[in-house]
Amino acid sequence: MNQMKGTELGVINLGGDEATAWVTLGLEEAALQVYRSFDLRSARAVSGTCACPYHGTDACDCQMVVLLVYQEQGTPATIVLHGHQGRTWIQLVDAPNAELATTIEDALVTPPVVPAGGEQA
Repeated sequence: MNQMKGTELGVINLGGDEATAWVTLGLEEAALQVYRSFDLRSARAVSGTCACPYHGTDACDCQMVVLLVYQEQGTPATIVLHGHQGRTWIQLVDAPNAELATTIEDALVTPPVVPAGGEQA
């Protein structure tokens, strides 16, 4: 089994929730099934506290979402979106095979995704 770990897919100039919606739509349009397995805002709402490393206040705009991405059947790929200050970083943390990794990367090449560390055109 081919393991792809830590592949930076890009940065979106959108906040966490908007970026998650855009990524989900792009993956679904590529005939992939997407399930949200973790949402920082939902988890933080339960605890009522915020240990935000960027702002340190309850008013922070940080968001982290973990998506499980399936291609028909089998083991999912894992994508992590981490956003703050109106930008979201997208990382393919794990993919069970190169075919699924390539399908995900191809689905997310259309703007507003830009290479990691790059600027949006």
